[in-house]
Amino acid sequence: MSQIPLNKNILIALLTVFMGTNILAQWEPAGDKIKTEWAEKISPENVWQEYPRPLMERPDWKNLNGLWDYVIQSKGKAAPASYTYKILVPFAVESSLSGVMQEVGANQELWYNTVFEVPRDWEGKSILLHFGAVDWKADIWMNDIKIGSHKGGYTPFSFDITPFLSENPKQKLTVKVWDPTSDGPQPRGKQVNDPKGIWYTPVTGIWQTVWLEPVAKKRIVNLQTVPDIDDGVLKITTEVHGAEYGDIIEVTAFDGTLAVATAKAVVGEQIVLPIKNAKLWSPKSPFLYDLKVSLRSKNVISDEVKSYFGMRKIGMKKDEYGIVRMQLNNENYFQFGPLDQGWWPDGLYTAPSDEALQYDIIKTKELGFNMIRKHVKVEPARWYTHCDRLGILVWQDMPSGDEGPQWQNHSYFNGTEFKRTPESEHIFRTEWKGIMHFLYSHPSIVVWVPFNEAWGQFKTEEITEWTKTYDPSRLVNSASGGNFYRTGDIVDLHNYPGPKMYLYDAQRVNVLGEYGGIGLPLKNHLWRPDDNWGYVKFKNSKETTAEYVKYAKELKNLVKAGFSAAVYTQTTDVEGEVNGFMTYDRKVDKMDIQEVKKANQEVINMLKSK
Repeated sequence: MSQIPLNKNILIALLTVFMGTNILAQWEPAGDKIKTEWAEKISPENVWQEYPRPLMERPDWKNLNGLWDYVIQSKGKAAPASYTYKILVPFAVESSLSGVMQEVGANQELWYNTVFEVPRDWEGKSILLHFGAVDWKADIWMNDIKIGSHKGGYTPFSFDITPFLSENPKQKLTVKVWDPTSDGPQPRGKQVNDPKGIWYTPVTGIWQTVWLEPVAKKRIVNLQTVPDIDDGVLKITTEVHGAEYGDIIEVTAFDGTLAVATAKAVVGEQIVLPIKNAKLWSPKSPFLYDLKVSLRSKNVISDEVKSYFGMRKIGMKKDEYGIVRMQLNNENYFQFGPLDQGWWPDGLYTAPSDEALQYDIIKTKELGFNMIRKHVKVEPARWYTHCDRLGILVWQDMPSGDEGPQWQNHSYFNGTEFKRTPESEHIFRTEWKGIMHFLYSHPSIVVWVPFNEAWGQFKTEEITEWTKTYDPSRLVNSASGGNFYRTGDIVDLHNYPGPKMYLYDAQRVNVLGEYGGIGLPLKNHLWRPDDNWGYVKFKNSKETTAEYVKYAKELKNLVKAGFSAAVYTQTTDVEGEVNGFMTYDRKVDKMDIQEVKKANQEVINMLKSK
């Protein structure tokens, strides 16, 4: 039989199809656990393509998410000579969407390897390599040269890789990760080596976007904005790399396309920008101003970034009955929201997509809430931007770590505080300060929560004052759920299942930081079909909704008695917990949304200003 010559275009088309099929063949979600609908839309080519740092945006960047090579090997071994397997970044290796779903543990290390090219039109720029978050200790090599390390599972970090780029267009990036999970003292939140009950699967390695950015040698490194609605100003502090005497920062605020204020200052000086007749930010009206920040050297713009800010104030004040009330924009304001763990059945710490990341916030607002307590986890920067834009208040927890000492939750603490080792204390302080630094300029965040239910709680009064000093613009909830001291701004009670006030402080804001936990297991939507848990459990949506409304009515009376905020457990089911408003896969709302919204609005309106 004679061979028929193939057209060149047909060959190219066939090769393209083959290569695409081959890439897909190297990745598919692992395991048989339940998944969200967003998981079905993911491919190695489209995973997490959104700009990762909305508070300081530049136009040029390159996303490195996608299929990387990986190996898991014994701790302490030399770098692997070859990489056999593929992992989808930025999903943790234990997750389904990583394509791996394998635990690592304290005795092993996870090695990543990938190759990328720097765009040619970036020549002459400094090239920054950014990691959104890596849990927990990361060592980084560029072209087989170790360039640095980072400890901390919740904060972004970066390296200037310009000196280590090779003349060869192909640049080799290697990352080694070690994460002891509950075998170590580091912040880990709900992660444990033996997940059950309220404790969840370990998360190891890269779990947020990895990206490249071309920048000027003289550049803006960080922005910190603090609104002051009483004086009608925005205070702006900038951090600049490579600045020289005489360099100037210029800022301009915009209401849409209209420039409303401009100011200049030499690098290193705080800028006070007048915002006349400011439009205030609130959950009901989440107005954001745009901000342009330019670095000028000899009247030439060296660097420029886009940002945004909201004019709002969080405070506290005694009402006419002597009860200390939480205030938003100088008005009494009851804050009510769910305990939000931020976990996903397919991505664990990492939402399947940006659309999914927004979904829980949108659903929270549909339920009539005005607040979210982000529970012992920190989200990617985009999550907080979604909160800023959609209009939801955020209580930000410090992810817990180390040991759980003595816990007293019905009175002020009179025991002996837990003592961390110097290493453990250093880890805590470094990461907590890093988290606050990372999130400082988001208007949605109104409360810092350093400790929860005594998990790793130590030096409570000192840590509270240190937190308050670092950020005097927000309230500090020293110890959510127990081991209370007469420090900070808030006394935070936990009670399950129904709301209850068993302690009252006349000098602080009193809140119910956790209650509820009404369980409803739904077949075909369970992480563990035969092992699920809730504080109380019901058989159908009608019963579950009725119980929720009953608790809301009880809560209304406690608002009169002195509560200024409440947190219901919880947004979604998580692993073995079945006490969410939604199933873990987000496919079913387990309560009547309208009934819940009506009940929630009645609670919130108990503190409406007259």
